[in-house]
Amino acid sequence: MDIYTPKTDQKNHPVILTIYGSGWKRNDRKATDYIKRTLIQPLLKSGFAVVSINHRSSSDAIFPAQIHDVKAAIRYIRGNALKYGFNTKFIGITGSSSGGHLAAMAGTTSFIEEMEGKVGNFLNYSSHVNAVVNWYGPTNFLIMDECGSRIVHDNINSPESLLIGGAIQENLSKVKLANPITYISDKTPSFLIFHGMLDGAVPYCQSEVLHNALKTNNVESQLVLIEDGKHGPKVLIKEYLSMMNEFFKNELNNNL
Repeated sequence: MDIYTPKTDQKNHPVILTIYGSGWKRNDRKATDYIKRTLIQPLLKSGFAVVSINHRSSSDAIFPAQIHDVKAAIRYIRGNALKYGFNTKFIGITGSSSGGHLAAMAGTTSFIEEMEGKVGNFLNYSSHVNAVVNWYGPTNFLIMDECGSRIVHDNINSPESLLIGGAIQENLSKVKLANPITYISDKTPSFLIFHGMLDGAVPYCQSEVLHNALKTNNVESQLVLIEDGKHGPKVLIKEYLSMMNEFFKNELNNNL
């Protein structure tokens, strides 16, 4: 992981985890220069420490290894709060595309033993997060092709099929395990969700079904659909990044 802390006199900083997007196919990206400029710098200026993490790729191990790694990173943050000056009363999480999927999974799977895993040396610490910002992440893989996409997600070599280790339409129970909607409960934190309506890789229905499921279960959720937004372009821009910062700041105040 890469750890960034604000240049302030404050001793302890609330934390935001960031997860890169790669179709779950990379294990070495952490924050690219683009993400550092667009995502991390605004959060630092808002007073948050930012932890940009890696996770195993789908070629390293199939799901749920990826969320196990994310949760290990969250536990590490809590276990090393004094060392790095983290205020772990508030930990937020954000990610784009497959990183958005894992951020959403972290948000909905608090206290779900099957999703915790046994990774790392801080297993006695909680992996709960206090707020989630999901940038155009997949949720229900089974309906992606129905919603319109330039990728055939039902194909055995699609990112989603590679993640679960088989064609998604032939492995319904595994797909259900990888769907953040499966785990929504009264412990689920607030969500802010962004999605471009011209996204050709992850159709915006994926965010709609997540948002609707959160609202149905009385979880605070805001969905921002960007009419001319694509898979990143015109979505990860200053206007919506500012909304993310304000959301995290408001949730920080609500949790302290």
